[in-house]
Amino acid sequence: MNSLKSRNAELLAMLSSYLNFHSDYVRASDIKEIMSAGADMEKAFALLIANASGLDTEGKDKVFFNDYFPYIFHRLDTTEFTENLYYRNIHLPEKKSGDIEYGTQAYKPFEGFVCDDIIEMPDGRLLPQIGFFTREFRYPAILEKGIEWMTVTPNEIRTLCEPAEQAHGRVLTYGLGLGYYPYMISEKEEVESVDIIERNETIIKMFRRYILPQFPHRSKIHIISGDALEYMQTICDGQYDFVFADLWHDAGDGKPLYLKIKEFEKKYPRTEFAYWIEKTIKCYL
Repeated sequence: MNSLKSRNAELLAMLSSYLNFHSDYVRASDIKEIMSAGADMEKAFALLIANASGLDTEGKDKVFFNDYFPYIFHRLDTTEFTENLYYRNIHLPEKKSGDIEYGTQAYKPFEGFVCDDIIEMPDGRLLPQIGFFTREFRYPAILEKGIEWMTVTPNEIRTLCEPAEQAHGRVLTYGLGLGYYPYMISEKEEVESVDIIERNETIIKMFRRYILPQFPHRSKIHIISGDALEYMQTICDGQYDFVFADLWHDAGDGKPLYLKIKEFEKKYPRTEFAYWIEKTIKCYL
């Protein structure tokens, strides 16, 4: 077990370094060269990342590579996301208010990025899910002082699918962002209302002005300015049928908030709770 934990930790550290510092390492020409020897595109991508990380994929690290890398990297089809309801129907204007601005960001061809929750295998292996496109892919984003802050990326679309399917009745969601989750669940007949807690007044004002008018069922949406944890202490059990928390950027900063809200959850037995990237966060507990 200790050996498995150390292998998981080694892999996560390796991929973290790649994603944070070298996500655009892979080139189409390198992929083409490896594929000419018989490998498919995903295998070629995996080999390039492994070799760049110092692994001997034909020698001492062959078993490690075969146990992990073939299950991690995925070529994604852009139409999976461009055909998404939000992408098709919500048009983000290029607007700025103070330090906050709406815009788009892009993944370069063959740039790697997290595309789904970590998969925990029955034997305990942790398999991060990393996707790439073969051509540039642009996605909506909120920038703060020019730095990407909130987005609607393929990862958000995939990891929000399950909690969107679960939503029903009177819904409370923590975090507004670009309104992707509220939009998707407001389209459901099973959802009566969507209360959103957001503390950033600029985000609220811009959303109300530019994005909310595009919602077909905007009458379901109610935005409450405030702090999520403080608001949770004011509600009664049964006031909401479903609560969804999305207050973090990734599993690292999400862990402490997730644990706090899980404690609150015990006070509301008649309410169903869900959490963004919960499967991934649990891998770090």
